[in-house]
Amino acid sequence: MAIITISRGSYSHGKEIAEKTAQKLGYECISREVLIEASKHFNVPEIKLLKAIENAPSFLDRFTYGKEKYVAYVKAALLNHLKKDNVVYHGFAGHYFVKDVPHALKVRIIANMEDRIKLVMEKEKVEREKAEKIIKKLDEERARWGKSLYGIDTRDPSLYDLVIHIDRLNIDDAVEIICYTVKLDRFKTTPEAKKQIEDLALAAEVKAAIIDIAPEAEVLSKDGQVKIHLRTLLIREEEVTEKVREIVSTIEGVREISIETEPFIIS
Repeated sequence: MAIITISRGSYSHGKEIAEKTAQKLGYECISREVLIEASKHFNVPEIKLLKAIENAPSFLDRFTYGKEKYVAYVKAALLNHLKKDNVVYHGFAGHYFVKDVPHALKVRIIANMEDRIKLVMEKEKVEREKAEKIIKKLDEERARWGKSLYGIDTRDPSLYDLVIHIDRLNIDDAVEIICYTVKLDRFKTTPEAKKQIEDLALAAEVKAAIIDIAPEAEVLSKDGQVKIHLRTLLIREEEVTEKVREIVSTIEGVREISIETEPFIIS
């Protein structure tokens, strides 16, 4: 029992590898579902959120705390899925949200540029020059998206436990390697690891719930005890604190709420 996140460049067979891995292990495979849930929270049609990826980060800059909201909603939706365990997630920056989760196997799939070009030409029915431009544009957008929202370069190999190059190793080889690795003792779900991701999921849910009124709030959770650090205007300190407490008290799993404020004055 474990969690697997698969990061991939466009046209690198990552989706196929994720689906085959999930099927072989009997795990749930998720990707677009998280974006759909985030779009509901963000109150933006899914198609617009998909378009946002093509225009990152300018699209989210149109909203007040747009980036922060997007990250909060995607994180809450993803962690809610992952706490069920036995999940393969392939999508953008999943590894970022589970970087401190011990039973999460973080995988990066890469492929040769020539193979990617041929795949684009075949799937999109375009000439070679057009295929190259498509891949270059997608790669640049994903890199900009990662830097803007998460402060990471998704191509950095140090972010992953496994980096698999689809060349001499084919899709089925990659699936076999992932399935073998995830069965190692270090990736097995322990009671402590399960508790850790449940705490992360609850903290993310709280953050998403209060982000409209406290976008800069820092949230920690342990065994249902939620600690919130608020930075707010002095004249709104009491109002915001009461509203946050009211919202958080309705969230399932919250047993105790501790709020620390950092009031400030605009001079």
